[in-house]
Amino acid sequence: MRTRFTKAISRYVRVAPFPHMTTLSMAGLSLLCGAEAGLASESGNKIIALIFWTLSALFAWGILLCQADALSRFREFKRVRATLRRYGFKPRILHPVSSSRCQRDAALLAACETGFRAQAHRYFREMGYRWYHILPDRIVANPLYFFHPSFLRSTFLPRRTSME
Repeated sequence: MRTRFTKAISRYVRVAPFPHMTTLSMAGLSLLCGAEAGLASESGNKIIALIFWTLSALFAWGILLCQADALSRFREFKRVRATLRRYGFKPRILHPVSSSRCQRDAALLAACETGFRAQAHRYFREMGYRWYHILPDRIVANPLYFFHPSFLRSTFLPRRTSME
C-alpha cells in the first residue's frame, strides 16, 4: 500500500516528466564533469580542471532551473485541476496551458484526475499538437525568445487566469 508521501512524489514527477528527466541528465553530466575536473586537477592540468569545474557548475545551475520549471508546472497542475473541478471541462481553461509540452502534460494529468482526460486529449489533438511537439510554440517561432523576460516570467511564475 502506497503512502500519501509516495503518492505525492509520484504525482509531482508525473506532472512534469521532461524537467525531471532533464534534471537527471544534468545531474549525471555535472557529476561527470566534476570527476573529470578532479582528475585534471590531480594531473596538474589546472586550465582543463577549471573548464570542467565551470561546466559542472553550469550543469548544477541547469538542475535548479529544471526543478523551478517542474515546481511551476506542479502549481499550474493544481490550478487547472481546481478549475476543472469547479467549472467542468471548458476549452478556455486549457487554452492558456497549451503552448508547451510541459504545460500540456500538467493539464492532461489534471484532466485525468478530474475525469476529463479524453476531452483534454481531444482538445490538444484538434489544436494540432502531437507527442513530438516538445518545445514551446514561442521558442519554435523565435529561438531567442528564450531569453525574453515575458517568457521567463510565464515559465517560472505561472499566473492566475480568470474564467470571465
